[in-house]
Amino acid sequence: MDKTAIRDAATIIVLRDRATNPRILMGQRGAKAAFMPNKFVFPGGAIDAGDAGIALATPIADPCAERLADQSTLPANALAAAAIRELWEETGQILGTAADWPDAPQGWRGFARTGHRPSPDGLQFVFRAVTPKGLPRRFDARFFLVDADALASDPDDFTHAEDELRDLQWIPLSQARDFDLPFITQVVLAEIAARVDDPAPPDTVPFFRNDDEAHLVAQLGGANPLR
Repeated sequence: MDKTAIRDAATIIVLRDRATNPRILMGQRGAKAAFMPNKFVFPGGAIDAGDAGIALATPIADPCAERLADQSTLPANALAAAAIRELWEETGQILGTAADWPDAPQGWRGFARTGHRPSPDGLQFVFRAVTPKGLPRRFDARFFLVDADALASDPDDFTHAEDELRDLQWIPLSQARDFDLPFITQVVLAEIAARVDDPAPPDTVPFFRNDDEAHLVAQLGGANPLR
């Protein structure tokens, strides 16, 4: 695989105690990670080949489904499924509906053993960004926001997490930018902080395209690209 090629990816921001003391779930990447070592990040990763074939428990609601399709050929359900899978793999948290899933494909069998099927209920598509040139790996990442109340698991139980992220914790939104963060994570945090009091989906979704020359920022679901 060409590691310089842009891969589709999904990232999930879990927000807890929105109305009282907003906190977000983050973890630290390992020192030997090829991409963004030692950085604190949200759970997320590249889309797997099988994610498009995952039958979600419920459809993705509009306007998020429409905006996921804007300037993209990837099925919206693949992006949502990847976000849910990465959340499970990296934190052990479950975003799903209680149901048997006897025919779960490889990569989802641990999730299925919890007695759930993946559900996008509560997921909001809030941001999209392409990794700039010059980094060892590049991604076209879609960022989803979900309230911790939508989790079907104990938000403080990380015992089922894989070891890709360490020091998993709920970080106060007001303190998150004191951590060692990738630049784009800082930008996304500013977007979340600006609308933490509004639980509705955003009017438009910022898209940091990082084009070679113009570095355009588009608004998905909104007006023409902004320079």
